[in-house]
Formats: sequence, structure tokens, C-alpha cells
Amino acid sequence: MSAEVKVKRLNSKDAGFKETLLSSLSLPMADDEAIDAAVVKILAQVKANGDAAVLDFTKQFDRLNVASVNELEISQAELKKAYDGLSAEQKNALDIAAQRVRAYHEKQRIEAGCHSWEYEEADGTRLGQKVTALDRVGIYVPGGKAVYPSSVIMNVVPAQVAGVPRLVVATPAQKDFGGRPHPTVLATAALLGVEEVLCVGGPAAIASFAYGLPQIDFEPVNLVTGPGNIYVAAAKRALRGTIGIDSEAGTTEILVLADETANAKFIAYDLVSQAEHDEAAASVLVTDSVDLADAVLAQISSVAAATKHAERVRTALEGQQSAIVLVDDLAAGIAFANAYATEHLEIHTADNQSTLAKITNAGAIFMGDYSPVSLGDYMAGSNHVLPTGQQAKFGAGLGVLSFLRAQQVIDYNQDGLAAIAALVDNFAQSEGLPAHGEAITARSEN
Repeated sequence: MSAEVKVKRLNSKDAGFKETLLSSLSLPMADDEAIDAAVVKILAQVKANGDAAVLDFTKQFDRLNVASVNELEISQAELKKAYDGLSAEQKNALDIAAQRVRAYHEKQRIEAGCHSWEYEEADGTRLGQKVTALDRVGIYVPGGKAVYPSSVIMNVVPAQVAGVPRLVVATPAQKDFGGRPHPTVLATAALLGVEEVLCVGGPAAIASFAYGLPQIDFEPVNLVTGPGNIYVAAAKRALRGTIGIDSEAGTTEILVLADETANAKFIAYDLVSQAEHDEAAASVLVTDSVDLADAVLAQISSVAAATKHAERVRTALEGQQSAIVLVDDLAAGIAFANAYATEHLEIHTADNQSTLAKITNAGAIFMGDYSPVSLGDYMAGSNHVLPTGQQAKFGAGLGVLSFLRAQQVIDYNQDGLAAIAALVDNFAQSEGLPAHGEAITARSEN
């Protein structure tokens, strides 16, 4: 018999529930100040010493000792070798996943209006929008506790759909593969036609994206996307402004919103699946059914014990960030879900569409028994790079729009300008900026 997993239970009837609920589920925080200080030193050294600093940090953190930055470049031959080394089944799975993600994001570009447009007024004035892709994007693919070919697909494909002409992937060395990146990551890059891949990890990789590597004519990028550990997140945070970043992605989160009609077994598996990522992963069930809460608890211990990473899962499920939350009714559960603003939200209710209509804050929403989060991680077609840490209240997941810029275009003729010249001058005078108005009136003086 498997040892019981002691997921904490919270109840809306408890004293101080509303005041303490979200804080009790807050993710364990590292010493951000110490991490930021360490990362800033690394970034400064890369900025000052360039290639040499990257080599030093690659040796220090990735245990890869090479004499030249040239040795950190992954050749096309090496990429092809990695792809050729995959089984037919692996190639097929990666190919289908890439096709599905590409189809979703091509649809996204069309439906989201990601295109140039203009309109013309009666006097010939033209106004519009010019949409252009970013020039150069860096994509970070972490090593760590798992292998992430899916992250290559989720970051590269929408950038390609957006029309980004130059993409580069950075991923750390792996001691199990002779100091080279994981071959499945390289194979996925090959499948997608990525031509630039660097064997560099951590903050040094993010600094390389920001400052370039002169020795190999590696130019700085405009935007960095992709997940990473707390040091990678700190580097992205510190360099925001020098480069664009997608988000400060944190540890994965799942919130399951369910009523008495839900399948306890499915929910238990889904909570465990996200706990598998990391000891700090957050797995939360919110329900108005005591019976369902009990049933999930009864299932979760055996599911957790049977999985490969049982200890990691147990640590995550028993951590302060995970819980089973009992609420008075589904409306209260929806209110909590919106306040929590989770990365992944699963809805298991009698009327999923009605529940969906009331959800405002979530990274991605998975509907019903047959849409588990792991489907979105790999094969649904949607993107799995999603806002964490309540960033879903103001941000969205990675997509085509992340790689595009909308430039406003203004094309007035003389008559169009003359028609509103007095209005512009009035604004300028009211703001105490008369030269603004003079720039208008000067054009009407013949």
C-alpha cells in the first residue's frame, strides 16, 4: 500500500479564509536579491569580456571546457546527425506536433488581425498599420530535470509563422551526451529548419543573446523567449530594455475547477502530472463537493506512488503551494480561479461552457474530461509557454503576436492637415507646447 500524500485542505468556512487563502498558496520564493546580484555580475562580465566570459561561465556552470566559442556552435552536420538518430516513432510524433502547432498559430495570425491595413478618408488622408516581424529572436531551451523538445516547437513555430527571418536557439551542455546539448533538442531544431544553435546555458546564454559574441559574428537579438530556471528568469528580468523578453516564467501551475460531476481519477492524474515538473510546482483543486475532494485524495496517493518521479511529486503536492480547496458553491470557485489567475486551468463541471464564460484570468483553459493539460503541453496545437505567478491577469501566452510589431502609419495631404490645423494648435497651446502648433501652422503659410 502506498504512503498517503498529505495534500493540505482549505475550507471557505474557516476563519480568515478570504484573507489568507491566496497567501497560503503562494509559491515558495527564493532569495531574489541574492539571485539577482549573482546574475547581474555574470551579465556585467559577459558585457565587458564577451566571448572569454562566456567560455568561463560555460566551464563553471555547465562543466564544458572548450578553448574557443566556435566550439559552442552546433553545426548543420551535428543537427542532421541528431535528427537521423531518432526512431521513426519519435520523428513522427515531433513532426505531427509541429504541424499542429503551426496550423493553430497560422489560424491565430489570421483571426487576431495580425496584418497590415489602411483606410482612406474623404479628403484623401490615409491612416493605417504596418505589421512587421522582429528581425532576430533568441530562444532558450533549458536542460535540468527533463528534456524539452516541445519547448523548441512552441517557441520556434510561432516565430516562423510570424515571419521572423533569423532565429537562434541556445541550450546548455549535457554531461550525459559528451558535453553537447541533448540530441532530441538538436533533432527538433533540425526538423524545424533552425540554422543557428549554441551550446550555452543559464544567464550566460541570455547575456550572449543581449550582447552578441563577436568571435563568431553572433549578433544580438531583439527578443528572447523560452523557459528557464530562476537564474535564467533573473537574467531576462535584468536585461529587459536591452532586449525584449516574453515573460518571467515561473514554476508550472495547474488549478482544477470541478463540481460533483467530475471524474476524481482523471483529476488525480492531472494534478500529479504537473507536480512531476518540479518540487515547487503548484497543483490545486477547487471544488464545492466534499465527496469529490475525498475521492481525489483517495486516488492521488496511489497515482503519485506509481509514477517515475514519485518523491518529486510528493514534495510538490505536500508543499505550501498545493491544496484542495473547498468552497461554498461553484460561483465562489470561479471567483477564486479568477483571483488565482493560474497558468493552466481545467474545468470539470456540469456546464463547462457556462463556467468558461465567467473565467477572466487564466493562461490556457482545458475543458472537460478529455482535455488534460498534458495534451496542451505537446499535441493540442496551442502554445504551452504561458503566464505564471498571476501574470495571466495582464498577460497572455506566447503566440504569433509576440513576434510582431504594429507600426502606425500616418499619411496626410495638405487639405487634410489644414482641416484640423486649428484643433492641433489648440491642443499645443493648452499643453504649453507652442512649437507643436507652429509645426502645423507653418505648413499652411504660403
